Amino acid sequence: MENGRIEAFKIDAQSLQTILDERLVEPLFQPICDVARQTILGFEALSRGPKGTELESPNTLFAAAQRFNKLSELELLCREKAIERFAELNLSGKLFLNVSPNTLLDPNHPRGETLQLIQQYGLQANQVVIEVTEQDKVDDGFLLLKTIGHYRKLGFNIAIDDLGAGYSGLKQWSELQPDFVKIDRYFIDHCDQSLVKREFLKSIIELAKATRTAVIAEGIERAEELALITQLGITNAQGFLIARPAHVPLNAYPNTLKESSQAQGNVMHRGLVKAIGELTHVTPAVLNGVLCQDVHRVFEKDKQLMSLAVVDEQQMPMGLLHRDQLTEVFAAPYGHALYAKKPLASLMDKQPLIVDEQTQLDEVSQLITEQDFDIRRHIVVTQGGKYLGLVPLRAILKHITEEKIRNAQHANPLTMLPGNVAINEAIEQRLLNKQDFTLAYIDLNHFKQFNDLYGYASGDGVIKLLADVISECCADFSGFVGHIGGDDFMVVFDGDDAEPLCRDIINEFELKSKSYFTAEHVKAGGYWATNREGQQQFVPLLTLSIGLVSPHVDSCHNSHQVAALATDAKKEAKRYRNSYLFVANKRRPTVAIVS
Repeated sequence: MENGRIEAFKIDAQSLQTILDERLVEPLFQPICDVARQTILGFEALSRGPKGTELESPNTLFAAAQRFNKLSELELLCREKAIERFAELNLSGKLFLNVSPNTLLDPNHPRGETLQLIQQYGLQANQVVIEVTEQDKVDDGFLLLKTIGHYRKLGFNIAIDDLGAGYSGLKQWSELQPDFVKIDRYFIDHCDQSLVKREFLKSIIELAKATRTAVIAEGIERAEELALITQLGITNAQGFLIARPAHVPLNAYPNTLKESSQAQGNVMHRGLVKAIGELTHVTPAVLNGVLCQDVHRVFEKDKQLMSLAVVDEQQMPMGLLHRDQLTEVFAAPYGHALYAKKPLASLMDKQPLIVDEQTQLDEVSQLITEQDFDIRRHIVVTQGGKYLGLVPLRAILKHITEEKIRNAQHANPLTMLPGNVAINEAIEQRLLNKQDFTLAYIDLNHFKQFNDLYGYASGDGVIKLLADVISECCADFSGFVGHIGGDDFMVVFDGDDAEPLCRDIINEFELKSKSYFTAEHVKAGGYWATNREGQQQFVPLLTLSIGLVSPHVDSCHNSHQVAALATDAKKEAKRYRNSYLFVANKRRPTVAIVS
């Protein structure tokens, strides 16, 4: 573009009209990624004015359009250019279009234009997401609700943009019932360093689960931000860290994100200790033939040394000598004379606790409790039967206590079962160890209607009942039970008994949950209730949908990928009216099992 042409575009009505008449806006696209499935969810269309001019900036361009009452015309032009270019580039996923609520409510704004455009360029309505920004104040909320309802009936998806940045936030969410909510960048920026922002994100996640809404985190610019939001359970992300807006965007999941995901998993495991070997201090040992006076000199030389392992010529542990044992003997009258020339085997503890490095901390804790060890002592750790090092009992108990406190902090307050953080860690640990496992995603059906009819106290009672049933059915199995939130639970199975245990959970829950219904409703197999459209419908008694997956540990890189597989399987199970157990694997669904 020539300089004279650039100078002609000032912020005035004539320049804006020229842009509209000559269609001088260019669409850019920024990808929105599903980091759990490592796929492209879709692209947000972003418009720019003539390059090199004051009106190139979208903020300046749209502010000018608002000032000169041309917002409706500009949005329609941007929408058409975006749809045309999206189709031309054959981009994958959904097209996210920004729409101002005030434009939707403008009586002069043409109706049916968006539907005609997507039909003209060969797109389907369910490929398009209408993003309604929260930053504009809306005077007629009822009319906006009616307009959005019209778009939804046509098959479009609805999103609330900039959640938390504007006027009506949660009220708009409640009324519009969007398919997506996009969290404003303010709450994402350095969220890993802000407790307040972290708690806000947790609240949004809980609301999203309750309303079956997908959450998108906008403005991701740092790897730490991405790590936190994925750890919390937000799997859809958008921002400069992923990709900047471009005329021709990358139409595939970025390889840099795959590498980042693997790195985040490795970082996460640095703080996750499950086996005794990870707490072991590599401490020198002494041979069983060494004299007590020589060992005494070793202790005198290193005041920090509390214990020494005693080994044979093949480095097999024979016992353990504690500093205070030797000190006590040498301090007694004639003690030094009696024991100085004797081999330390005469004083050492010949039955110390000896465990392999792979022994789980829970098992070690049980051994400590059963054998009533002195808290000041150490445990001998071996590798392949040979001495590896020592672990102070205090260190083991301290770590177990800290882990219990951390799990309690993240536990669900209603059921006290471990929450998202602990669930993710349980999955990540198995992926890290290449340990085969099966994951069950358990969800209540018809719970909202039950909650509305019988009240929140009964609703909480049913959720606690389900938690108890799951825990009781899985009491004797090797694995992990967690409560995601609301009426959603996850169970990690390490053995081959996942399917029969899931059937037991379904049968037990259906039997025991009947006590929460009136005899009349139990006899009828359900009750009549009013749906969202104000129509009467028959609602069955509470049932369960369970999705069961056996992920390939070499193919899944993080817990979010595994959870995404289980979510898909659960969705398949929910297609059926009665309780249903859907069994799938990573590559293809297998035969479904009905309770």
